[in-house]
Amino acid sequence: MQTPGPLDGYESDPDLVIDMHEVSVRRGASTLLRNLSWQVELDERWVVLGRNGAGKTTLLQLAAAQMHPSGGTVHVLGERIGAVDVFELRPRIGLASASIGSRVPPREKVVDIVQSAGYSVIGRWREQYDAIDSDRALELLEQWGIARLADREFGTLSEGERKRTQICRALMTDPEMLLLDEPAAGLDLGGREDLLGRLTQFAADPYAPAIVLVTHHVEEIPRGFTHVLMLRDGEVVRQGLLEQEMSEQAIKDTFGVDVYLTQRRGRYFASIG
Repeated sequence: MQTPGPLDGYESDPDLVIDMHEVSVRRGASTLLRNLSWQVELDERWVVLGRNGAGKTTLLQLAAAQMHPSGGTVHVLGERIGAVDVFELRPRIGLASASIGSRVPPREKVVDIVQSAGYSVIGRWREQYDAIDSDRALELLEQWGIARLADREFGTLSEGERKRTQICRALMTDPEMLLLDEPAAGLDLGGREDLLGRLTQFAADPYAPAIVLVTHHVEEIPRGFTHVLMLRDGEVVRQGLLEQEMSEQAIKDTFGVDVYLTQRRGRYFASIG
């Protein structure tokens, strides 16, 4: 649990899905996040940008109620981390990440990977699923273009198919917030563009939950995303509306390199030289 401190009097807006106030995360002598404040509203679609080691994954773990801050306050879906049963909170949050994918048994069927999210477990054991669970899982697989793979084993899937399976699993409980940790990492061009197209459609759905997507490539920002948070060495470089904050100078400040930044048909592209 977080040690009570002077920020205990901070009152969060209950309508915010994420509210971090002066948050720090320390591990030994290392500071992973430093004095970070960030708020996400229900209808927003955020991308978190930064190079490796910037603190992106740590930030997502806080938002997913998988970690406690060392200092400051974190409210997720109106609940204070450190003062709530995280096992009751986590089913309200959809999370897709490489760490979850690595824990899936290779012989697990795709449909069971998705259905088992309702029990907050990975891998089907003795659970009995109702028809409504199966229908929900198959509906999600259809929406994300992999219904034909429902009975395939996870270990036989391509990387793109695995990523979409994880997103379907994250959406199984109809979460109030969807967190995506580098969903396009490791995909070939076709797989990446197919996934980004589906994320664009999903982001445009007014009934979709708030979305936070972590990446270190501006090319992986789907159309329709509204806000950006840029991190460097655990600190905020820029945050706000994507169209206002995205610039060559912002990329230089975040990644430490000069780039040419272009925008075509609602997508960003960066190059050097």
